[in-house]
Amino acid sequence: MATLQRYLDRRVLITGGGSGIGQASVLRILDEGGRVVAADISEAGLADTVAKAGKHADRLSTVVMDVASEPSVQQGVAAAVGVLGGLDTLVNVAGILRSAHFLDTTLAEFEHVLRVNLIGTFLVTREALPALRRGKDPAVVNFSSTSAAFGHPYMSAYAASKGGVQAMTHALALEFAKEGIRFNSVQPGSISSGMTDGSGESKQSVGPGLPADADYSLFGKITPVLPLPDGAIFADPGAVAAVVAMLGSPDAFFITGTEVRVDGGSHL
Repeated sequence: MATLQRYLDRRVLITGGGSGIGQASVLRILDEGGRVVAADISEAGLADTVAKAGKHADRLSTVVMDVASEPSVQQGVAAAVGVLGGLDTLVNVAGILRSAHFLDTTLAEFEHVLRVNLIGTFLVTREALPALRRGKDPAVVNFSSTSAAFGHPYMSAYAASKGGVQAMTHALALEFAKEGIRFNSVQPGSISSGMTDGSGESKQSVGPGLPADADYSLFGKITPVLPLPDGAIFADPGAVAAVVAMLGSPDAFFITGTEVRVDGGSHL
């Protein structure tokens, strides 16, 4: 089957592009013909993405960016727009996951999750909007989570941050609708990534670290019902990248202000 080419002549910035779903989204959109800047706090992660881009590497640029830092975001987005000569699609993937008993969660830990996941999304979007306003069929794809709408134990800070991203996405979709800028989000669940398996190298891609005494019976309602190879419970990040590619492309011209859940039916 021929590969879709929805991103020919499209300019795309993807944060969190050094691992997991962010990296999968970079590779998917490159495969569909796009020109991409991958941003991440991890230089090693970005180098890995470039290596995996293979024959498409000539359409891939990278920028080291900490989404939790306003100066870093300002410099990083400006560099990305400069390299691309504009911007048509923004994908805000960068995020962290911290898991702990609620009563053991410190204020600093709670604020750090909000700083990266929610404020980071705000900062990158704000800096990218002037270029998106001049873009072709502009679209923003944000990352919420199934935890924004369903109970996930030991993840109060993460759930709060992702609920905030989802609500902000709705507000922005309405505010910029008359300008033709679409805002949607995805809700991944049970997806293998640097965030969920602890393989990420940067502080914006860290494993969940469930409490040693976690009650795993509480996770019964968030287990996928669709079968995965070899009895796995986490799907490949490409499952989410495919949805990201659709939402960020002109194919989704009549979709805005909503979210798409990608969780294997975990929350039926």
